[in-house]
Amino acid sequence: MADQTVVPVSLLLDERGLTSFHITLMAWTVLLALIDGYDIAAIAVASPHLVREWHLPNHAALGPVLSASLIGILFGSAIFGWIGDRYGRKVALIASNLLFGILTWIAAYATNLEQMFWLRLIAGIGIGGVIPNVVAINAESAPRRLRATLALVTVGCVPLGGAFPGIVADLWGPTHGWQMIFLIGGIVPVVVALAAIFGLSESIKFMTLHESQRERLVRLIKTLQPDFTVPPNAKFVIEDERQFPGFNPVYLFREGLAVITPLLWLLFALNLMGFYFLLSWTPTLLVTAAHQPPAVGALAGTALQLGGTFGSLMLCRWLDRHRFLAIAMLFALAVPVVGSVGWFGTTSLTALIIAAFLSGFLVLGIQTGINVVGALIYPTSLRSNGSGWQLGIGRIGSIVGPLFGGAFLGLPISSLYMWAAVPFAVGGVICFIVHR
Repeated sequence: MADQTVVPVSLLLDERGLTSFHITLMAWTVLLALIDGYDIAAIAVASPHLVREWHLPNHAALGPVLSASLIGILFGSAIFGWIGDRYGRKVALIASNLLFGILTWIAAYATNLEQMFWLRLIAGIGIGGVIPNVVAINAESAPRRLRATLALVTVGCVPLGGAFPGIVADLWGPTHGWQMIFLIGGIVPVVVALAAIFGLSESIKFMTLHESQRERLVRLIKTLQPDFTVPPNAKFVIEDERQFPGFNPVYLFREGLAVITPLLWLLFALNLMGFYFLLSWTPTLLVTAAHQPPAVGALAGTALQLGGTFGSLMLCRWLDRHRFLAIAMLFALAVPVVGSVGWFGTTSLTALIIAAFLSGFLVLGIQTGINVVGALIYPTSLRSNGSGWQLGIGRIGSIVGPLFGGAFLGLPISSLYMWAAVPFAVGGVICFIVHR
């Protein structure tokens, strides 16, 4: 038998650099990230309308509904992380969008809290599958110098998607009701998922690890490197990573990962705890505790998401260069900025919107950074699983955040936001330890 010719896939990607293939891949994944952000934020924007239309006894009753999709994401991140590593990032992304799209569509017809709770819970399972696989598919198809940057840019669009429910509520809410928020959030991901069957490419490195993908990989390499002839007996390898056979959660603690994996889980939990308090309760608290009109609550929620988009995109190269040190600095800056939101909620509308924007800039900049930098610690065979487990375990924090808001509604709004800043202070210390 003739010796096999080894084809180093990472070297091929590095030699070719950025191509139209990467631009197309980013366009698809940015669209998926926007949809994901929209569906995460939809329930928070709809909440004030649900309180009024369903005649709820108090706003604390919304706590379980606000946390429902986050509970689903806790499990969905791990489930679709496994699907991504086992069957492909493309399969996982299409399946997750179909799942949460259909359930969000049905949520437009919910008539009580119990129905909405279960619909958001199941939709959350699908929502949880997007970020781990979006990060993986970009990082594994990019040249080395752009692995983190392309993934950071894509994931940075998640908060931009989260700004659209507020715009939809403002434009069509008065005439079509809160249901329009969920109709758009359901129909769009279903349509995009069906189109992605034909237009979205699979991760190059995932195809490298699976012999069943060989024919597709050969065609893609010919597209990327027209002057490179793939030998008929070629053996494709990812030469700069050590892979693991199959998946076992124990692998997340092997090869020097025993300490950093649990610390990353803690970082995710702390940041998501603070972020989801801000996301879930800010529109409602500004209306009920600060006595602002509903439009101000929606505007502050939109400013939070837009700030997150600017932060994620403007900081991506800096985050790529300095990794965990940069994230630790953002944690430290988030403490006073988040604490100021409650104070400005009763004193100055302009200052409130600026504080909400800067809170999003910092907090979602942190989340984008740890989403990507944390995932790059793992090799291709573990990346979706590693990222999925980070997000899944971290969702415990995202569940606690909204429940925390519901449990402490009696406190002055300024005190609530000071308490909401505590997770960022602790996160800054933990992140610096990871950096060291």
